[in-house]
Amino acid sequence: MDFGDVIGFGEPSRPEFWIGPRTTGEGFRETHVAFSAPNRAAVDAFYVAATAAGAEVLHEPRLWPEYHENYYGVFVRDPDGNNVEAVCHLPE
Repeated sequence: MDFGDVIGFGEPSRPEFWIGPRTTGEGFRETHVAFSAPNRAAVDAFYVAATAAGAEVLHEPRLWPEYHENYYGVFVRDPDGNNVEAVCHLPE
């Protein structure tokens, strides 16, 4: 699935692995990796595990209506400096 500079791989109607261009950082090519979660509780569990492991929180779990009404995601920075996201696209 193609959204301009961002490409999603997986089933045509529901990509599970997304790749996008670098938009931040200097001299480092930050990668944004998004994993599809089966529900919002899994997104929250990812957040708890990531913060317990010391990950920098970029955005705490919340709805992102600018993407779509059910987009619930969290963004953290991994030890290599990449933006890692867990996202659920289902209501509740």
